[in-house]
This record gives sequence, structure tokens and C-alpha cells, in this order.
Amino acid sequence: MRKLLVVALAACALAALAATAVAAKSVKVGDNYYVRSSGVPKVTVSKGTTVKWRFAGSAPHSVTVSRGPVRFNSGVRSGGSFRKKMRKRGTYTIFCVVHGASDQKMKLVVK
Repeated sequence: MRKLLVVALAACALAALAATAVAAKSVKVGDNYYVRSSGVPKVTVSKGTTVKWRFAGSAPHSVTVSRGPVRFNSGVRSGGSFRKKMRKRGTYTIFCVVHGASDQKMKLVVK
């Protein structure tokens, strides 16, 4: 009986670790685009997911929310990455303050 209890507790601990290690979503920030060079991309993630924007272009860019349940801003960057754990459901409109929403924007949907 005691062995069964130990096994059950170990399984619960592993399940809890797996639940807290919510997958991250990576978004490329290129020169004048997010994700891809054409269109307005829509990225969908689950609540609790950490989104990582990777600054891959040679020009400076930002990740700035213009509309959504929570506002955030990466600041202007020329390299590296910016991470944000998405804790509120909803649709976020994100743009680059350097290039403007008409040239560089995306939608992030948190379910």
C-alpha cells in the first residue's frame, strides 16, 4: 500500500511540473514584419503561455500593444528578445513604434 502511495504522489508531482511548464511560443521580429514578411499575422496561444519575440532584423523594432486586455511595451531593440507571459485572455493588436501599425503589426489571440 505504501509503495502505491509513493508512486501516486510521484505521478502527481510530475503532472504538476508539466502543468507549470507551459510551452513558450516564439515570434520572429524581422525588418518591418512579425512572423512573416507579408500580411498581418495572427498568432494564437493558450492563457499562461510565455510569448518570446526574437529580434532578428538589422533595424530597431518594438513590441507594443495598441489594443488589448493588457498593455505592454518591449521598448525599442535592435537584437535579443522580449518575453511576456500572457495571463489575460483576449485579442491583442501589436505594432512597432518605429515603423508604425501600417507597416508592422500583428494580432495575438490568447484563449
